[in-house]
Parts: sequence; C-alpha cells; structure tokens
Amino acid sequence: MAIATTGVRKHLTDINEWQRLGEANIFPPDSRLELIEGEILEMASIGFNHSGHLNRINKLFSKLMPDDIIPSVQNPLQLGDLSEPEPDFMLLKPNDDFYSSRHPNAGDVLLLIEVADSSLIFDQNQKLRLYALHNVPEYWLMNLNDSCVEVYRQPHGDCYGEKTTLRVGDTVTLSQLEQISINIADIL
Repeated sequence: MAIATTGVRKHLTDINEWQRLGEANIFPPDSRLELIEGEILEMASIGFNHSGHLNRINKLFSKLMPDDIIPSVQNPLQLGDLSEPEPDFMLLKPNDDFYSSRHPNAGDVLLLIEVADSSLIFDQNQKLRLYALHNVPEYWLMNLNDSCVEVYRQPHGDCYGEKTTLRVGDTVTLSQLEQISINIADIL
C-alpha cells in the first residue's frame, strides 16, 4: 500500500508481506526491526541496563506465575493487519501448543511490559497508543530513566483510562491475575 506525501511515496506493508520478507531472509539476522502501523522501524540496540532489568522481570514472573501462564520474552505480538511489535515481556493466556502455530494477539495478553531508556518517548506515545487501540488490558512501562514503573489499564480508544506511576516501596496487583502482587523494588 503506497501513500503519497508531497511528491514522496511511502510504502506501507502489512503482516503478510512482513512475514514473507522475514521468511525470505531479506533483513540481516541481527536486525532489531518491528512492524508498527505498516512501517518497518529499526529499534535501538539493547544495552546492559535494559537486558539486566528484563532478566530480573523474567526470573521473578517465572517464579510467581501459575504453571499454565506462558511468559514470553521479546517475541512477536500480532496486532491487526499492520503491526507486529516485539514487546520486551508478556504474560500470555494458556495455549496448548505454546503459540507455535501462530503469534499471540492482544486477546491472548494478560500483561505486557516494555523496558525503556532510549526508547522512552516512543514507548510512552506510539507503543502506548498501539497497545490501547488493540485492547491490551494492562501495559507496564519500566521507565529506567526516572526509576519508576508506569502502569496503564482500562484501554479506551487510543489511550488508557488509568495510569499509575509506581516507585521502589510500592506494590502492584495484576489486573488479570489478582492473586499475583509484585513489589516494585523486585523489578527496579
């Protein structure tokens, strides 16, 4: 699909074309690319602080989750026909084949977490709108720059009805798994 903008044409792609490009190995193997609203975006490389926090999240949630909940680290999430981001961390609903026959979609997500330092503005704006539009029920943004966790709930249109900013000393209960409570100090 092409869009004209003042003499320049932008080629937008959809999920089918995106997946064919991946299968054809068009992009270098170490590329950090995501399809966001039809555009192929190159994401920043992952630094030590980012990866360390992601490891901490993965370890904590893996210990706390019921056996049938599936943790997913930096794997694709299909959102409609034009977006396939790779969130840093998700908790997914049970699936017999562990999503090996399809990528999960927003209806499969119990919790989605993005870890942000250099990508903070993008994650607070474009990613937040994308996740809200597709009704991801709970989006946590680990804001490493400000040492806090922004918790977004109640998606409505392209925004969330509820935002809570949590810091070390606070705790949070997952909206989709009310038996799970997290001490923010354990992930920050």
